[in-house]
Amino acid sequence: MKYVLYLGFLALLISCNDGDLSIETIDFDSVDPQTCESTVTTESTIFFKINDDEALILTLQSGILNNEVSEGEIESTVPGQSQLVYRIFSDQVSNDYFCDAVPPIEPMVTEEIVAESGSVFVSTIAVDTVTFEHTIRLDNISFITGTDERITDLSVNEFGIVTTSSQ
Repeated sequence: MKYVLYLGFLALLISCNDGDLSIETIDFDSVDPQTCESTVTTESTIFFKINDDEALILTLQSGILNNEVSEGEIESTVPGQSQLVYRIFSDQVSNDYFCDAVPPIEPMVTEEIVAESGSVFVSTIAVDTVTFEHTIRLDNISFITGTDERITDLSVNEFGIVTTSSQ
């Protein structure tokens, strides 16, 4: 009888699967957004955040950055109007990967996950008569991996602040 119980317990232990979820959190809050342009303009649409061997790439809806104070937040849906992509690389990545005319071969992208739902909110304040700060906030972003698993504990609510000038 002990042998049967031992086999039953062993079968139960072997059959448990943690789902092989390799991504537990996405945390870019302490990283500032970057762009390949020398100065951010209202025409800028691609921003990225790099955290060692990970990157979060935001492609904003055209025209969402305006050099005028917004009344509240302007919403852009993901993936309909804006797009958010999370990439994992084989090694540490730099902004050269995004900004060079021909991206370097290394590091390689080992996993790319496109956000399947959520919203991007942009609010704009005037710093002075020609400078504007745009706060970019993410809300209800949902990443689904290639194995249909949702990434949990998303810490990507505050994308960051970018500054534009009307001169």
